[in-house]
Amino acid sequence: MNLNQKQTDALLKILEYEQTHDPEDFSLGWRWSDVRAAPATLNSLLLKGLLEEKFHSNSHRGLLLTDLGREQATLLTEPAKTCEKHQDEPLTLPNDIFEDIIGHEDVKELLMAALLADKPVHVLLAGPPALAKSLFLWDIERMCGKQALWLVGSATSKAGLWDVVAEREPQILLIDELDKMSAVDTAALLSLMEGGRLVRAKKGRTLNATVTTKVVAATNRVARLSPELMSRFAMRMLRPYDTAQFHSVVKGVLVLREGTSPELAEEIARKISGDCQDVRDAVRVARLSPQLGIDKAVRLLLN
Repeated sequence: MNLNQKQTDALLKILEYEQTHDPEDFSLGWRWSDVRAAPATLNSLLLKGLLEEKFHSNSHRGLLLTDLGREQATLLTEPAKTCEKHQDEPLTLPNDIFEDIIGHEDVKELLMAALLADKPVHVLLAGPPALAKSLFLWDIERMCGKQALWLVGSATSKAGLWDVVAEREPQILLIDELDKMSAVDTAALLSLMEGGRLVRAKKGRTLNATVTTKVVAATNRVARLSPELMSRFAMRMLRPYDTAQFHSVVKGVLVLREGTSPELAEEIARKISGDCQDVRDAVRVARLSPQLGIDKAVRLLLN
């Protein structure tokens, strides 16, 4: 089947998402934002019969791979596996990797140094929601490509993501929602961070691998983390943006990530500033504005 690069990349992301999450998490299908693929790309896969619409309402459109889609995605993984291990590739990062993030200069400097260090230095970004923690992880994933692997703390045990880590051997492990990771998976992470050993013993499924990786994680609740885990991280607490900084962040994210025009990004930033502190709200407004207009999107989402 002829697929362009965007369709191929999306199909591989979807396969990995479905394989590494509990099926109960998307009994009504997953959202396009779950797999971080553009809606237009997903629509093209739907038309090709690679995706099916599991559920559709005014607030939720759930999609899943069809048997054909799963077969096609599995075929694509075979050549991909030969180039998925990147332990020996030099990591290079542009100086403007975090250009869409305003402020937090000390965090940027620490992350750059840790990512380029010869030996692992693990970094934990902590603080309430909407303080750019995920933005930092997104930027690292965007620039490092397959040298980085993104995990969600709440999904590891049921999903077998440690098998993915052992198979892909990423140079950088990005973990969101670290505070939601189970005790069993936290024990595996402790061993991985300390000596590069990844060990798991389950009935019929054992794992004993050596993976040298740098962990960059984010958490909303430091109090839920064990002292042993905290000691393995260099931790930075992120502080809330002031109004002017949030305005600039919104414009940067919408223009650089969403492809929004500078004029439209400015208007959205102006209309939501003061009503929220979450960049995700601005992204949602931008994505709905072509159908609803900015004012109505803001009213429905934020009021």
